[in-house]
Amino acid sequence: MNADPLIIAGRTFRSRLIVGTGKYPSHAIMADAHRASGADMVTVAVRRVNLSDRSKESLIDYIDREQTFILPNTAGCYTADEAIRTARLGREVGLSNWVKLEVIGDERTLFPDNVALLEATRVLVQEGFVVLPYTSDDPVICRKLEEAGAAAVMPLGAPIGSGLGIQNPNNIRIIKAQSKVPVIVDAGVGTASDAAIAMELGADGVLMNTAIALAADPVAMARAMNLGVEAGRLAYLSGRIPRREHASPSSPATGLVGAPAQA
Repeated sequence: MNADPLIIAGRTFRSRLIVGTGKYPSHAIMADAHRASGADMVTVAVRRVNLSDRSKESLIDYIDREQTFILPNTAGCYTADEAIRTARLGREVGLSNWVKLEVIGDERTLFPDNVALLEATRVLVQEGFVVLPYTSDDPVICRKLEEAGAAAVMPLGAPIGSGLGIQNPNNIRIIKAQSKVPVIVDAGVGTASDAAIAMELGADGVLMNTAIALAADPVAMARAMNLGVEAGRLAYLSGRIPRREHASPSSPATGLVGAPAQA
């Protein structure tokens, strides 16, 4: 859907699907799934990149950097300071000055620490980073992150890796209605219909990893997710019919045998 690109911080992306790099059976399958997804932005955990010995194989070697934009992320960080230092490291080694900012607040649920997230966002924006924070589906914190300079807000659809789908659709609608920056639903997608629903709610994009990487056929699921995102976006732009309590006939009653004549 090149006629309807995703634009973040002035940069244009052909696809509204963003994919990850973790949990795949192999780097080769990951690369095949990336191609099938049609995504041109891929998120990579800075901690998973081999920074000490560039002669050894790295997952970066399986990403076509001429066609794909790498979005470093601060996965695994539990404090603002840790996330800030990880973002700086990603920039220093030449990954990007963009960052998917994650500050985890709970080890079991992997819910974000929104207080620390807001603090880290403010610091990194001041340092010239393009910050895309992963946050809860709370319209208030999303507004505050935007006010702090976030280039997009990334509310979760459900807990990371859960595959539960969009748990609070009305929150996503509210966040989208109030936001002046793109809204990317991040985490919780399990299948293509979840991706379509996220887009039908008005999200500007969807980020996913586990749903593709751990599917029985990651490459086929990546293709399905691509189609789900495109279908959901097209449906959102088309404008769905209003919901009704009763049936509404799809054919006019006039002209039918036995129908009352029109005055």
